[in-house]
Amino acid sequence: MEPKKDIKIKGKKLNVPELSQAIMKMFKAHPKKSYNAKQVIEKLKITNTKDAVQNALDKLNEKGVLTANEEKKYGFSRGTEVKEAFAPSRKPEAPSEKNKSDRKTLVGTVDMTRNGSAYITSTGQKEDIFIAPKNVRNALHGDRVKVQTWYPRGRNRAEGEIVEIVERAAEFFIGTIRISKKYAIVIPDRLNMPVDIFVEVEDIKGAKEGDKVIVRIIKWHSKVVKSPIGRVTTVLGTGGSSDTEMKSILINNGFNIEFPEEVVDEAEAISTEISEEEVALRRDMRSITTFTIDPADAKDFDDALSFQILENGNYEIGVHIADVSHYLIPNTLLDKEAYSRSTSVYLADRVCPMLPEKLSNVLCSLRPNEDKLTFSAVFEIDDKAKIVNRWFGKTVIHSDRRFTYEEAQTVIETSEGDYSKEILTLDFLAKALRKKRFNNGAIDFNSEEVRFRLDENAVPIEVYVKVQKDSNKLIEEFMLLANKEVSTFVSKKVVPEIPFVYRIHDLPNEEKLFEFARFAAELGFKFDFSTPKSIAASYNKISKASLDNEMLKTLVPIAVRTMAKAEYSTDNIGHYGLAFEYYSHFTSPIRRYADVLAHRILFQNLSTKVIRPDKGKLQEACQHISKQERRATECERESTKYKQTEFMKTHVGESFDGIISGVLDRGIFVETIYGKCEGMVGFDRMSEAFEIFNGRLQAKGVRSGKIYKLGDPIRIKVLAVDMNKRQIEMDLAE
Repeated sequence: MEPKKDIKIKGKKLNVPELSQAIMKMFKAHPKKSYNAKQVIEKLKITNTKDAVQNALDKLNEKGVLTANEEKKYGFSRGTEVKEAFAPSRKPEAPSEKNKSDRKTLVGTVDMTRNGSAYITSTGQKEDIFIAPKNVRNALHGDRVKVQTWYPRGRNRAEGEIVEIVERAAEFFIGTIRISKKYAIVIPDRLNMPVDIFVEVEDIKGAKEGDKVIVRIIKWHSKVVKSPIGRVTTVLGTGGSSDTEMKSILINNGFNIEFPEEVVDEAEAISTEISEEEVALRRDMRSITTFTIDPADAKDFDDALSFQILENGNYEIGVHIADVSHYLIPNTLLDKEAYSRSTSVYLADRVCPMLPEKLSNVLCSLRPNEDKLTFSAVFEIDDKAKIVNRWFGKTVIHSDRRFTYEEAQTVIETSEGDYSKEILTLDFLAKALRKKRFNNGAIDFNSEEVRFRLDENAVPIEVYVKVQKDSNKLIEEFMLLANKEVSTFVSKKVVPEIPFVYRIHDLPNEEKLFEFARFAAELGFKFDFSTPKSIAASYNKISKASLDNEMLKTLVPIAVRTMAKAEYSTDNIGHYGLAFEYYSHFTSPIRRYADVLAHRILFQNLSTKVIRPDKGKLQEACQHISKQERRATECERESTKYKQTEFMKTHVGESFDGIISGVLDRGIFVETIYGKCEGMVGFDRMSEAFEIFNGRLQAKGVRSGKIYKLGDPIRIKVLAVDMNKRQIEMDLAE
């Protein structure tokens, strides 16, 4: 409760209630500052004794309004409202009556802002719905919520209030712990997390003041009480280390870094033995030449290729996928955890897996010289890469050799080495399949993936761009073939079609596309809008031209942003980017739950019997998996940015060649050629003011006429690095 505005306190001796109110008001006005009793007296200009003020401060500290440090200075507690969690519940406010008859109800996702307001994004809703702080209730960023909307008088933008939390985005949070005598507060790292988390002292797990901790929410509160109650699960120690920051990225995006003990126990209880009874139920392909091709540091091998020449001269190519669905039984704790995660997350220095190690690295990993259970797509292909026949079913295989991409590439380039005949034939067929795909209108973006070479402390000592060579493309092409053919088989089996998990990709956003075309034209590139196929061809021309033109390289990420995002859905619209009418994900069930669902549905419908899953429930699963995929992508982006910034921290004062990657009112963004690290050169570091022209394509000096244009080569010097903000400050190199 704040003091009444008409109380004049200057020069007065306040009674106990007035003193308490005045102190509260002062600290709320200066929430980031700390004061002792003497400083409070000076600040308020009151005549109360130091002992009286000290007593008032101690009382507010006991109530949780203030937090004391070792120097007996007090600060305003961001978690003041958590004390209400233990107060008698109050009657919820009545819903707003404004435009009540015009209200509509919808379900969407919360995009929380720093000031406590939010926007709701909802499928089929053209614009986001604004939610004022008082109507957010206790929803948090990423939560799926039910909202009532209306249009305020005189406005054409919808507003709303959250009436129900449908699904929480996360139950684990990472933050800094502040400890008082009777309780603790965890201040989340997430800037768009507007409330702190209350923790009982017995639940802090030995954490010390200021430690970074992971806290699990054990009680979400009502519409009235905002702060949740949590329990510390992991003490990370002092913040700022690379390991802590990587864990923060995962936790803040809703991914658990550890599996619950009961889930691990369930996985450990699964037998590693393959019984003869199980082998008898499957097609035995152990005698056929089979191998895997994966990254050098891979531990889970979820796909393998088999090769043999048939009597008629055609090739039989088997695409063998780890049979995760054999071990992952629906509705078990293990299955529910896998669904909750939905995807493995690949950060710059680690993997947060979808499945416990017993499954991902042992049972389901197609390791060499071991019998393994697989779900296979087997193709008969002629020497022109035409699919003559196809077969889908459960198999048992035995991998003869594990290749790294580099080893397979050496075979392709030298025509020598283990299984050279098989690999060279597969490479020939893959290139033929790839050519057909692009002739049909597929799009190929030369997206540059940044990778890091790390020291023993996971600090980057080298940044490089991953190069896609023929060995990578060989595997990619056969995985695409399996995904396409599985989807086609299920879709065309019967009418009406069997509900399935499709991987869909819509046409580019028309408005974004026209804007991009205008942008590209400024750089001398003409875009052909006449047909979807010509649009795809234009994208490919830009991608190809960018290989030899640094300026055009700046167009590629902008072109990617015009594209629709691929997602999972039960409603098939095809995959525009791949030029496939039917497409699904079947080939990576160790790291994608969508593939597990595809395996289950396919297996149920291999015979003449038709089993249709509930389309509504399947669509809900598709939406959840798509959401988790977006979160994983954000994790990967954040970790790459962190490692790039961490790398540049060791190169402050050094100069690098780069290209101008963006133009803003306050400066130019520059991406270094080496390491693809992006930073800003502020106009305030230049000797004159600049004006922005051509839709932020270039900046022109008002006095000299000097022009800085998107794509121009430039040399910069690294001035400073802010690890907290992931920002690199640059200047023009002399």
